[in-house]
Amino acid sequence: MAEAISGDFRQGASGVATPPQAIDPYLDVLGAAERWRREGRDVALATVVETWGSAPRPVGSHLVVDEDGNFEGSVSGGCVEGAVVGEALDVIGTSEPRMLEFGVADETAWRVGLSCGGRIRVYVERVN
Repeated sequence: MAEAISGDFRQGASGVATPPQAIDPYLDVLGAAERWRREGRDVALATVVETWGSAPRPVGSHLVVDEDGNFEGSVSGGCVEGAVVGEALDVIGTSEPRMLEFGVADETAWRVGLSCGGRIRVYVERVN
């Protein structure tokens, strides 16, 4: 599981440096979607629904995108995120969900950088 380090090392009362908290950057993607909707943003949610071979993120991984292209989470560890964000913006605009597939044999996958040797299928839907 990917980890991000949040915060700075701080000096505690004893004078000893206290390490920052480790957080999972993918933990609250659904919470972000809910929060963004409450703020009045149009939102799409991308979910990994199938993987084959070497896939960078497991089934159930999410990426949430708002109408301005802001996003949180990950469906591919970064290798196809740009393409998924673009598709999510289209889904927000049309309200039509779509299934995306990226794989090493797919010309689109090479263009967006999926070089892990696996394939992923991602379902993108508008959040209402």
